[in-house]
Amino acid sequence: MSTELAEVSEESAVALKTKEPAEPLFSKRRKRIVSDPLNEDNPITVQVLGICSALAVTVQFKPTMIMSIAVIFVIVFANLITSLMRNMIPNRIRIIVQLAIIATLVTLVSEVLKAYSYDMYKVLGAYVGLIITNCIVMGRLEAFAMANKPYDSILDGFGSGFGYAWIILVVAFFRELFGGGTVFVGTPLEFDVYGSIGGLMGTSLQTNGLMVDSIGAFILLGVIIWIQRTKNGYVEH
Repeated sequence: MSTELAEVSEESAVALKTKEPAEPLFSKRRKRIVSDPLNEDNPITVQVLGICSALAVTVQFKPTMIMSIAVIFVIVFANLITSLMRNMIPNRIRIIVQLAIIATLVTLVSEVLKAYSYDMYKVLGAYVGLIITNCIVMGRLEAFAMANKPYDSILDGFGSGFGYAWIILVVAFFRELFGGGTVFVGTPLEFDVYGSIGGLMGTSLQTNGLMVDSIGAFILLGVIIWIQRTKNGYVEH
């Protein structure tokens, strides 16, 4: 009996020794979860998702910033909640559950905007509601959060959210600059670029009305995609 107990103890000790160490919080794999959507697997320029809001809300920088924060909030917490519930969600109704989670978070964002920034709510109200059907959010829940642990899902949410955000912020910056001659309108950093340059040159600079239209956003997105793919060597197959 004592021999058997000794053997069991030895086996347990060996099992403990051979147990794999826990993955570091910021391991190479986890860093790639965050970094890939910023460039090599960007949801807008590579996956070509979320184009609608990239065209609709990027006329000015400030609304675009609010939209970016809203999407990051929704995708991070939707990923977290879905991952926590992934083993309890029946496969047949998983899309409905995911939509319900997103809709709840979007409603929260919408109500906060209405309460604390009503002017911005009037500008973004309809587009915030469309986050519910945003392909990027739905895609990350289905492709990642349903199959991964909560911490990894949070990282994935941040990566995809910031990957979406930096693209539309760049588009908004140049649309506001070329279309209105100003930058950061409605913020403490607001600056009339064309007015200042025109004052120095003793003339007035004309803005580009094309940039106020969605065609201007398409052009800017095309330029960003061209520069990005030239840099990272991405080729469509």
